[in-house]
Amino acid sequence: MSGPGRRSLTSGRRSLAPSRRDLVLGAGALAGAACLPVRGAAEPARSAHGLSSFGELKYPADFPNFDYVNPAAPKGGRYSAQLSGTFGNQSLNTFNTLNVYVLRGEGAAGMNLTFDSLMVRALDEPDALYGLLARAVEVSEDGLAYTFRLRPQARFHDGTRLTARDVAVSLKLLREKGHPEIAQVIRDMTDALAPDDETVIVSFAPGRSRDLPLVVATLPVFSADYYAGRDFEASTLEPPLGSGPYQVGRLDVGRFIELERVRDYWAADLPVNVGQHNFDAIRYEYFRDRQVAFEAFKSGAFTFREEFTARVWATGYDFPAVAEGRVVRRTIPDATPSGTQGWWINTRREAFRDARVREAIGLCFDFEWTNRNLMYGAYARTASFFENSDLKATGAPSPEELALLDPLRADLPAEVFGPAWMPAVSDGSGQDRAMLSRAVALLREAGCTREGGTVRLPGGRPLEIEFLDTDPALEPHTHPFIRNLGLIGIKGTIRQIDPAQYQSRLKDFDFDLTSRRFTSGLTPGPELREAYGARAAGTQGSNNLAGIASPAVDTLLDRVANARSRSELVTACRALDRCLRAGRYWVPMWYSGSHRLALWDVYGRPAQGPRYGLGVPNVWWFEADRARNIGRN
Repeated sequence: MSGPGRRSLTSGRRSLAPSRRDLVLGAGALAGAACLPVRGAAEPARSAHGLSSFGELKYPADFPNFDYVNPAAPKGGRYSAQLSGTFGNQSLNTFNTLNVYVLRGEGAAGMNLTFDSLMVRALDEPDALYGLLARAVEVSEDGLAYTFRLRPQARFHDGTRLTARDVAVSLKLLREKGHPEIAQVIRDMTDALAPDDETVIVSFAPGRSRDLPLVVATLPVFSADYYAGRDFEASTLEPPLGSGPYQVGRLDVGRFIELERVRDYWAADLPVNVGQHNFDAIRYEYFRDRQVAFEAFKSGAFTFREEFTARVWATGYDFPAVAEGRVVRRTIPDATPSGTQGWWINTRREAFRDARVREAIGLCFDFEWTNRNLMYGAYARTASFFENSDLKATGAPSPEELALLDPLRADLPAEVFGPAWMPAVSDGSGQDRAMLSRAVALLREAGCTREGGTVRLPGGRPLEIEFLDTDPALEPHTHPFIRNLGLIGIKGTIRQIDPAQYQSRLKDFDFDLTSRRFTSGLTPGPELREAYGARAAGTQGSNNLAGIASPAVDTLLDRVANARSRSELVTACRALDRCLRAGRYWVPMWYSGSHRLALWDVYGRPAQGPRYGLGVPNVWWFEADRARNIGRN
């Protein structure tokens, strides 16, 4: 198995294990969200058509469309795929609710396409947003109030007008009752007011993070009247009233869901939407077994597949449809950060509170053997929390990094001030004696003893590890890991449970080790607190699976969130990366810098697609002639 990872707050990079939930640091449409820097008191407020973290915009106010779309893309046809990345309460293997923005239930795929937001991201800029519901935005002199001017033509699917009241109510609902991925990030949004139908004023607490206003600008907008008589937190299969380019069509709970293109979508001709939302229907298929899913793709049950398994990519595409040219394969480079996939160690449990114990566990995973024997040498080892980006720490700290780290020296291990930690490189034998010996020495340093072949913690309890999972995809990689643990006296087991139990146990942090992948945008901000901050460590359902609660990390998270230039951001992220890597909170897995796609030959895409993402399904389209040629019309 294996493969790189996929998402962002809307969607992220290819998940190394598509059977794993791809957790995005933030919520649904938050990925890459950014905002105008906090302004000086003497600087006058001004109106803008777009926002970015550091004030840079590629597109002028009168731009006709994004450069990475085909303005003449035909409408029609169907896009069908298996879900490969999630946000909110979504699960990769099933769904039982259409409400994806709360903690309860397992949300259906594609629901983000049914709602509009104030602004949307440009996929050829690191962090720029442009107006959708909002035609303009003004920032107060102190940077604590953002006034969004709405488009009067905005409509919900039932024809009713979308007003500032809907925006204000939506933002408050998400802050008070939304999924922790959202609620924790926007907690410093203090108010949202609607003085008239076309004006919404969003206020923020002093000291708010740099990117919070734009996180807010990319949140979904709901109908205030619709939820006036409904429980926002309920798990429900009633299609919600939205305003986006798609609405819920046919569905079979846990098996598939279809989204139908809204033919009279109010925003179809706006510059941010030209050349996009081209399919008449978008369908997501669900499978509990990956091999069953692959067989379904081979038979044409769905037509778009991103391949995350190196073995299958190397050996599995020898079926007739490939030989006949009806299924084609494409490898597309990926310029986005690769994400942070690994086995996360739950430091809330006493057995794993000592970093030396955690490091000893990590030394039992032989990546080099795994990559060569199970993954056809297709991957590189992940080392950084910002892998495949200039935010990754390398070598010794720079003077700028040291300026941030020195005041925190008392709370940090000495290694933070030397070369950035890198995972050990094995001899590729599968049982590297030097690595295992080092693991044994670390356990002794941590006060562990070995009796009768069993490692015991300082209190006398046996050190045992349960790898919690909901899918067998990683078992070939985990079993050799467990064998090496056994060689040094640690008993390891795999516990595979159904998706509902898995989600419940992760929400309650009831696990020893589990595999997940986190993604962050090109301009990380406050969403990182939800995965690595101390407050999130004690919040049920948060992304802080490891239970990271470090004052130094929290200080650097604030530095990241409040950087005022890209150079400041890079420095803060590198310093943060050093501290997180030194904590040994995870056993890092692997990554790849490209998308591997297998497609039934029915799709068209722009010759020059977006730099930061595939843009699928938004900017792709259905090629009717090709479909007829292969009998798929």
